[in-house]
Amino acid sequence: MIKKSCILFITVILLGSCITQFVPQTSEDKEILVVEGLITDQPGTNSIKLSRSLPLGGKSTSRPLSGSIVSVTDDLGNDVTFSETSAGYYIPPSFFHGQVGRTYTLHVNTNAVTNNLKYQSLPVEMKPVPVIDSIFYEKVILVAGTGTSMPHDGCQVYVNTHDPSGRCKFYRWEFDETWEFILPYAVPNKICWISSNSDVINIKSTSVLAEDKVNRFPLNFISDESDRLRVKYSILVKQYSLNEDEYNYWEKLQNISQQVGGLYDMIPSSVASNVYSPDDPAERVLGYFSVSAATSKRLFIKDNFSGQIDLYKDCAQDTVFNGAPIANLNNTVWVIIDHSIPPPSYKIITYAKGCADCTARGTKIKPDFWTEDK
Repeated sequence: MIKKSCILFITVILLGSCITQFVPQTSEDKEILVVEGLITDQPGTNSIKLSRSLPLGGKSTSRPLSGSIVSVTDDLGNDVTFSETSAGYYIPPSFFHGQVGRTYTLHVNTNAVTNNLKYQSLPVEMKPVPVIDSIFYEKVILVAGTGTSMPHDGCQVYVNTHDPSGRCKFYRWEFDETWEFILPYAVPNKICWISSNSDVINIKSTSVLAEDKVNRFPLNFISDESDRLRVKYSILVKQYSLNEDEYNYWEKLQNISQQVGGLYDMIPSSVASNVYSPDDPAERVLGYFSVSAATSKRLFIKDNFSGQIDLYKDCAQDTVFNGAPIANLNNTVWVIIDHSIPPPSYKIITYAKGCADCTARGTKIKPDFWTEDK
């Protein structure tokens, strides 16, 4: 028995020592220009982000491309130069915004950064976009209550829209979430807000439908695994018009994001960009220069959702009696309950800053759009 155990132990050690990272040899370019561009008909929403891709097996870190000359021209000969406000992030003058019906082309000159390489996009027409008809939500029961257990509620957000002119056949949506949260203790920083941007691809085509109408499109599901729904929640939905080429681009990216990601699955570099190098048309570029009319609509949700997660149930971690000194107070230790009226006087402390100070997660500054009557 002892002999068999020794053999098993040695085998495990040998197997563990043989695990090494496998990085296959590919013909993939080491560095590829990545373009993330969006021009809309709304001021303040236009930007171009430039970066370099990472070689296969490299660390997942951002590699912004600074020092480039970025401009956008239209079919009337207008030329607008973008300014770099942070590494690899370029924006136009504040007065600039696109116009429906105009066609726009992106121009990038990497200047001295990478030997004066030039890139440009295919011309892209800005399609009109209809208004959002409605945004609404429905409760979703996640766990049916049995015995003494309580049901858990999630929330599904839907969007409705239609285009009576039939000119917008391809749609894309993004959304910004903001929610209020309140700490369950009488501490100075008790009420805060958190904001988050969407990180999923939401697209829809009505090109094969008899009517250009989107009904009950499931935009965002909010589970009971966060505190988004405990107090009050807001979602700002942005709706964009797409041409067919851009819709196909987002559809391919969506398919990639939904795949498990095996070695021979389609990789992002196989998704064609509309940006190219006029000096070397064979050079690959990643990303897309999007030109889209935009409209938006906001929804507030303040409702009773059962079974929401309690992020503060484990906050109380120790008790200090009779005014005893607390080492590292407000550094690594925080007071969440101060019962100073004897007998006895005591303080309940926590080692998690987020239990005593809401700014550890969010901001105390109430958003300008936040209303108290909804």
